Amino acid sequence: MVQTLSPIAQSFTSFSEKTLPVKTPPHNYDVEQALLGALLVNNQLYDRINEFLKPEHFADTLHGRIYRAISQIIERGQIANPLILKNQFDQDPALIDIGGGSYLVKLADSVVTLVNIQDYAKEIYDLYLRRQLINLGNDVVNNAFEFKDVNFAATQQIEWAEEHLYQLAETGQIESRLQSFHSALTIAIEIANTAYKKDSHITGVTTGFIDLDRKLGGFHPSDLIILAGRPSMGKTALATNLAFNAALAYDKHKQNPDHLNSGGKVVFFSLEMSSEQLATRILAEQTGISSDRIRRGELKQDDFNKFAIVAQKLQDLPLYIDDTPALTVSALRTRARRLKRQFEIGFIVIDYLQLMQPGSERSRSENRVQEVSEITRGLKALAKELNVPILALSQLSRAVETREDKRPQLADLRESGSIEQDSDVVMFIFREQYYHERTPPKQRDDEDPEKFARRVTMWQEKGAKIHNVAEVNIAKQRHGPIGTIELFFDGTVTKFDNLSRDHEIE
Repeated sequence: MVQTLSPIAQSFTSFSEKTLPVKTPPHNYDVEQALLGALLVNNQLYDRINEFLKPEHFADTLHGRIYRAISQIIERGQIANPLILKNQFDQDPALIDIGGGSYLVKLADSVVTLVNIQDYAKEIYDLYLRRQLINLGNDVVNNAFEFKDVNFAATQQIEWAEEHLYQLAETGQIESRLQSFHSALTIAIEIANTAYKKDSHITGVTTGFIDLDRKLGGFHPSDLIILAGRPSMGKTALATNLAFNAALAYDKHKQNPDHLNSGGKVVFFSLEMSSEQLATRILAEQTGISSDRIRRGELKQDDFNKFAIVAQKLQDLPLYIDDTPALTVSALRTRARRLKRQFEIGFIVIDYLQLMQPGSERSRSENRVQEVSEITRGLKALAKELNVPILALSQLSRAVETREDKRPQLADLRESGSIEQDSDVVMFIFREQYYHERTPPKQRDDEDPEKFARRVTMWQEKGAKIHNVAEVNIAKQRHGPIGTIELFFDGTVTKFDNLSRDHEIE
């Protein structure tokens, strides 16, 4: 049976059979020769270009080898000229055909000007980037044809391409970020002046909690903030509240420009809970209806009226949720950059650190400490790159449970000292009520009923005092004071709020 190709397939076949012109990758050998000649004449020019120009950037590999030899000699404190290099290259097979060591003399003799060496270097570098773009484009095309590889889905290929394109863009940063102290000081004074004009203690993204904002001044751009705690302490609940408060502050400013803008658009990377579960928590917080009741469907008609009012109020809230599990650092970085471009994200929340994976399979090891170190370094770099605060949740080691005082310490950070090292702020969430309710007093064999009754009364009084109270201990703050503040916590609706000792304890 003869199969007939479709018109589209026929046109593709006829196109593929055509002989396409072979394009030479972009290069400029004359500029490479001019730069090498200028260096051989005046070694001091090397300091103007060595920060960004490397041997591999030359299109002619021979020119790259000559540049490497010149670099090595200059960095040893010696003079690199044709005479010094002659012995090294006289027996080089690659140079013999073009005159051996005399080629170096020709390079030096052909120099017309020494002024343009930086322009030469930038053109060599630009052409190198163009060749790399061509190679990356070929890789993208070839990877796309490998559609049978189920382990490399199209979405993963897109993330791979974005990551490699970004890496190429990073290598293309020629200009130094070096600036004078005067310039840095001017910027610092401008920031202080802006904070003064705000007439507020909040200089970053608000937490929504008065005492916490007073301690931190909000979450500041480029900061990595760690929120750690043992299970059931309320880490995710607090993180959700912080994200919601920041988004709500931004939304209020958008609706009323006279309202202080201390918020920001927020993206919440939830590696543990689904977006629906997080939305349910926020729904419970805002309606006052127990999340447990919502989950079980124990609702009244009036509850749905509350849902409708809250949904109408929050429908344009600038809070985005990504619930992709087991994200790698590189995938998160790619998505965060994209969201920054699309929505001008001002705050990133990650729940939680230990569920993330390092950048690639090659970087994964049996040493989880090294993996977590790579993750925290990557998150800190991302915070600086995007100039936004990143809040990452973290688990604590079981060592907390073995102590009588179960308040967390920096040493309890699980799996890596680099979490403390890389972060700008480390906060611990602790609810004494959780442990108190699980350790009711028991009458001892030698204890009379009256003494036991007194102990029970004391236990009840303490329970009433710490009921609905959560502690946030700021154990590290790179730019400010440490200390502990208290928040009100309602576990039924997973909501934190400002704590006043006038709260009615039920």
